[in-house]
Amino acid sequence: MRYRASRFLALVLVLAFALPVPARAAENDLYQTKAVVSGTGEARRALGFSQCLSDVLVKVSGDPRLRDDPRVAELAKQAGAFISSFSYRDRLSGIPIHDEQGSYDRPHDLTSEFDREKIDAVLKTLGREPWIGERPRIVVFLSVRNRKGAEAILAADSRGASDADMRFSLAAAAEKLGLTMELPTQAEMMKAALTTTTFLKADIAKLNQSAKADGGMALAGSMVWSDGALGWVVDWRLAAEAKTYQWQVRGVGFDDAFRDGMAGAAQILSGHGQPPTSRR
Repeated sequence: MRYRASRFLALVLVLAFALPVPARAAENDLYQTKAVVSGTGEARRALGFSQCLSDVLVKVSGDPRLRDDPRVAELAKQAGAFISSFSYRDRLSGIPIHDEQGSYDRPHDLTSEFDREKIDAVLKTLGREPWIGERPRIVVFLSVRNRKGAEAILAADSRGASDADMRFSLAAAAEKLGLTMELPTQAEMMKAALTTTTFLKADIAKLNQSAKADGGMALAGSMVWSDGALGWVVDWRLAAEAKTYQWQVRGVGFDDAFRDGMAGAAQILSGHGQPPTSRR
């Protein structure tokens, strides 16, 4: 098995480096990813490059299943070979180093710019293609029932205790996959007669029509806190190509829940089919 993996890695490197190296950076930020690393040492940088390679392959193809592909894990060992440039940003910039703390353990954003042609060649060996063309904006319709049983619908201008954090988390999950996200305003939901009572019965096709009128695609989610599941249980729905897709994630924090929702949307809209129907 190790011999086969090594042969696969060697083949990918040969194909990637046989292509002409562009003199310019990638035309858009689909080929750019970030990872948080401790310091700027070579060992930590290599770990960051590995994470960035997995992220960029998913981001460019739209297929989150690549994260669990053993071939990607093998390629990650040589992730630096596919990177054209990288940079650091100290997340504690402006904050003095404390006592014995050195710059080696300060958290940094490692931004990696990947060579477009090489990444496209890697995707080809993995049986994938770049998800090209304009990507739809994801309009999220999300109902939330918290651990106290209070119900609400997350909106662009709602002011619940966790709403700002949830909006930030949704946007970050979308950005990591090369997507843009927006939430309807409270006024827009009132106009569409969407309340905590009517939301669960709302027709996803009608939500989609509302989203498409503004150039988007509707992603509907119902998020309920469960003590039994030790976290949020979220049911997602998305309609595309005359089919309604449904999937669920259980027992997670809302960051992971939103990453799951956006990953499912990317998988469907990029043409890679049904996301896992249930995941913990």
